[in-house]
Amino acid sequence: MAEDLIITGNTKNELYEGLLPQIKGLITGESNQVANLGNICAALKETFDFFWIGFYIVDGKELVLGPFQGPVACTRIAHGRGVCGTAWAKNETQLVPDVDLFPGHIACSSLSKSEVVIPISKNGIVVAILDVDSSELNDFDATDVEYLTEICQWASDLF
Repeated sequence: MAEDLIITGNTKNELYEGLLPQIKGLITGESNQVANLGNICAALKETFDFFWIGFYIVDGKELVLGPFQGPVACTRIAHGRGVCGTAWAKNETQLVPDVDLFPGHIACSSLSKSEVVIPISKNGIVVAILDVDSSELNDFDATDVEYLTEICQWASDLF
């Protein structure tokens, strides 16, 4: 079955408002974690043309690369290391306007300039994170955090 996104809106808010019900429709009724995480990434990438977007899944003491869209990426990230590992360790969203100023930033790509990382928790325990990178400085804001957090709340049901 073919799926098509309808991308409408002139502002970031409008784009998210139009996209969220479509993402919900893509993942409703599908139980496969990889398929759902993959479609979430693809829908967000297609709508916003993020430089890189993907999920890292907790595997013991590391985050392991899951479904993503963009250039090749770091495969494993240690707990507490970089932006992703910090979001996991603190169970807090990390909004980074300039990755070069983040202590211990892991440069999977030198083209990444700003980043937002949202932890995905199940019963208060981080099970995965959503990592979104931009090739522009200061590209993410509270609007991104709000809507991406909502998507991550839905994604927690996949774990």
